[in-house]
Amino acid sequence: MGRAAGEVIAIYPGSFDPFTNGHLDLIERSTHLFDKLIVAVLRNEEKRPLFSVEERQAMLREVLAGYPNVEVDAFDGLLVDFAARKGASVILRGIRAISDYEYELQMALMNRRLHPEIETVFLLASEAYSFISSRLVKEVAALGGNVSGLVPAVVEQRLKRKFQGA
Repeated sequence: MGRAAGEVIAIYPGSFDPFTNGHLDLIERSTHLFDKLIVAVLRNEEKRPLFSVEERQAMLREVLAGYPNVEVDAFDGLLVDFAARKGASVILRGIRAISDYEYELQMALMNRRLHPEIETVFLLASEAYSFISSRLVKEVAALGGNVSGLVPAVVEQRLKRKFQGA
């Protein structure tokens, strides 16, 4: 699956369990940087996700429907192999804090070793979302806390249903 001449395709990978407004902010800002952005949900059942891959993809598609150059997909295995199959030349990663950078740098260097033609681009989180993590959102929602403003409304409703049914 190649790309048109001069077209820059980026992959934004993550577990997105759940998808947050921090993720959305990064996507909104990056739609202007790349011709096509593929938001790729990692299939990793070892993490024992709250939402299935299919549920996460459905939420992403609903939230991102207004972005014509964004598509939603899923992958397992090596991210750079997935990126190569999709014709992507960029892997997009969000950075919230120095601790994120240390981990992301290791991953970026390994990815460069495996596929030197694919660059990793780091985008800093907006200040308003720099404290939000999917893990924290899940913890707050599980304890009945208010997560509005932290996640899109679609995700908030699914979190409420998930934890009220638990």
